[in-house]
Amino acid sequence: MKLTSKSEYALLAMVFLARNHGKGMISVQKIAEAQGIPPKFLEQILLILKRARFLKSMKGHDGGYSLSIPPEKVNLAQIIRLFDGALAPTESVSKYFYEPTPVEKEKGIVKVLKNIRNYVSDKLENTTLKDVL
Repeated sequence: MKLTSKSEYALLAMVFLARNHGKGMISVQKIAEAQGIPPKFLEQILLILKRARFLKSMKGHDGGYSLSIPPEKVNLAQIIRLFDGALAPTESVSKYFYEPTPVEKEKGIVKVLKNIRNYVSDKLENTTLKDVL
């Protein structure tokens, strides 16, 4: 598993919004400045998070984004999967994104890769936004 810039920025934005949960709407500009994210790129990421129902938004002078789910109910795996897909090192050991791959010929390698997948997914699924604040 290798995180893309999109998922890294999504995590940064979500942590910032979790830190400000309950304080009203936060503008794209404020999130971008605080987390060092290019504003145009951040807008695309926030729209994806909104469509996935992690965020709510409001237009206008006091508009912006806020979490639609409490920080303790959002785990890191959900965010990463939304942007990067499988948490597994190869698709043939993925629970949710299985695709056949050449490595399946060697059961010993598959076993090691599944152990890695299980460790990574367990850590990310059991770590919430609240946990990393």
